[in-house]
Amino acid sequence: MQLLTESLKTTLAIGRELGSVCEPGDIICLSGELGAGKTTLVQAVAKGAGVDQKEYVNSPTFAILHEYRGTIPIYHMDFYRLDSSEDVIELGLEEYLYDQGLVLIEWFERASDIIPESALLVNLSVTNEFSRKMTLKSSDHRWAEKLTRLNTALTS
Repeated sequence: MQLLTESLKTTLAIGRELGSVCEPGDIICLSGELGAGKTTLVQAVAKGAGVDQKEYVNSPTFAILHEYRGTIPIYHMDFYRLDSSEDVIELGLEEYLYDQGLVLIEWFERASDIIPESALLVNLSVTNEFSRKMTLKSSDHRWAEKLTRLNTALTS
């Protein structure tokens, strides 16, 4: 599925809708260059998954993991400062991939060999200052159903 966002407002709306279809055990992996909007999208997904509007969702680049409470637990990870899946395993982060929360991972490519095949991969590409091309894909049939619901919500 590909989506073109023409504004920050559109990106936030997509993220909120995506968050609203998430369930315990879901994993969303985000890729894209610096400044592509990965953290912004995570903020919107978290809001859509029930994180209180007053809670500030920020990048865990230095902390590597932030936890939030929504309708389900949310684990926001950033692998930017990690070198490999060995680092992820050594830090005990792999356990979260099999927990009953929503896992959101920025820079997942650093440990792609341990990411479950059921994950949703989201690539953000900068098309200009305000717009992004968003490519969402997964080999898991559950995500196909969720992306259909997402598309329906966005086009209604």
